[in-house]
This record gives sequence, structure tokens and C-alpha cells, in this order.
Amino acid sequence: MWAAGPYAGRDRSLLLAFKERHARALAAPLGARLARAVAQAGAAHPGFVLVPVAPRPGARRRRGYDPVLLLACAAARAGPGSAHPPRVVPALRHRRRVADQVGLGREHRRANLAGALEAHPRNAAAIREPVVVVDDILTTGATLAEAARALRAAGKDVVGAAVLAERR
Repeated sequence: MWAAGPYAGRDRSLLLAFKERHARALAAPLGARLARAVAQAGAAHPGFVLVPVAPRPGARRRRGYDPVLLLACAAARAGPGSAHPPRVVPALRHRRRVADQVGLGREHRRANLAGALEAHPRNAAAIREPVVVVDDILTTGATLAEAARALRAAGKDVVGAAVLAERR
């Protein structure tokens, strides 16, 4: 798992503006930053694809867009060797409702997400390459672990994960 930086200070403010205040123009600079972590996560596996963690359906409706998908696309375009950027495949979806993770501890986050994600059959079927999972913030790792579990259950080779920011 690779993180582009900490979830603190200016980085935190920019990410919150992007996610919660609809500052979509920040996708390109944030994606460029995420691209470094993506490159590290997939370094040993040329030709990898990026699979963004799926948002909760309610969060997507409230925002009107999927911030992690936008970040993954921007990171793919901005990455080293971007003449052949990795494909971004939205291959995850929620199979049941989950609570908002904010304020939950490690064990509650794991329990909240256990079995919550699944690979989208049609989108996942298009993946033959190694997978790097992408998310915006790493807190306890429960979301990335659930995403990897769902993709592996669909027979995908998850080789790494990259996030824009991590809580320390």
C-alpha cells in the first residue's frame, strides 16, 4: 500500500474541497500527486489496471459524482510513462448498505464493510491484468481490505493499493 502523503494540513483541506465542496477542478492536481503512489504500488507489475473503490450510493447521489473514480482517471493520465496510461476500470460495487465510516474505530469499520463490496460482473470480466486498488483516504485499511477481498473472490490478481492521503 502506498500513500501520496498525510491527511493533514493543506493536503486535507484540498481533498475535502474536492470531495465535499464539489471543487472538481482539483482532480487533475490531486491525481498528479496520487500518480506517484500508483506508480509505486504497481511498479513490479507493468500493465496493471486501476480499480477505484466504489462510493456508497448515497454519497454518490449527494455529491453528484464519484471522487475516487475522478482521482484514479487523473492519476492514470498524469503518471510516469503516461504515453501508455493504465486503464481505469470501475469494477467494484456495493452489494449492501453500509454506515458512514467517519468516527468508527478499526473493528467497527471492518464489521461495517465485511462482505459489502462485490466485483461488478461485466466490468470485472474485462480485467486480465494485475490490479492496483485506488482510494482517497486510508484510515484503518478496512476499505482497501474489503475491496481486495471482493476482487480476489472474482479471480483478480490484486498486487497493490494506492491512496491520496493516509491518517497517521
